[in-house]
Amino acid sequence: MSSAAYRWIRRLARFATFTPEEQRALEEVSAGTRRCAVGDDLVKAGDPSDRVFVILEGLACRYKLLPDGRRQILAYLFPGDMGDPRQVLQSRVDCSMCVLWPTEIATLALASIQRLEQYTNVSSAMARCALMQQAIMREWLVNVGHRTAFERLGHLLCEVFMRLEAVGLTREHAFELPLTQAELGDTLALSAVHVNRTLMELRHLKLVTFQNRQVVIHDYPALQAAAGFDPAYLLNNEKLSR
Repeated sequence: MSSAAYRWIRRLARFATFTPEEQRALEEVSAGTRRCAVGDDLVKAGDPSDRVFVILEGLACRYKLLPDGRRQILAYLFPGDMGDPRQVLQSRVDCSMCVLWPTEIATLALASIQRLEQYTNVSSAMARCALMQQAIMREWLVNVGHRTAFERLGHLLCEVFMRLEAVGLTREHAFELPLTQAELGDTLALSAVHVNRTLMELRHLKLVTFQNRQVVIHDYPALQAAAGFDPAYLLNNEKLSR
């Protein structure tokens, strides 16, 4: 397996089992990659919806801007994540995507998507992955709508841990999360000051330490319980053998 496509194929393989031919097709369509710097916009709201991005390394996000410049982060895209392949059916994208950490991406045009959809297992995996992303967005909506600041942040950290663990990017209960407190605030609809206070509370309770872009979860079951985190929405569409 090519090193560039490794985590993407590993992510998709949680949803279906691929034949050697299907795996080769995934490797071939993701062979052309490019590096992007922090702050680069991969796409802006209103741009033509003619491609899908696959994050091979790094971290990107989807976001929307309000007229006064306030930003709401709608989704994180970690290594192995891809956009919804159905978006190429639209004429324009309705939200922007930017790079939060140096990132390597593959760009899939309509022809590549159509090629992959000819393979039953790949098509099923991409559809299930898109369903999981929709489930994540629903949980994020509940986060900003009804959970407390403590629950919001704890829930997000539990989710990120599980998503990174699925592609081999955790060490026990530690992982890299190159986000600023302002970016976490844009995700959780909190001020950076409120995020800072909540992180201090998590640390005081000996649940989580977040320092120098490194997250260490000291007591995962306790954090999961305190945040009301149920991982079912991340697992619901995985293949039945898991």
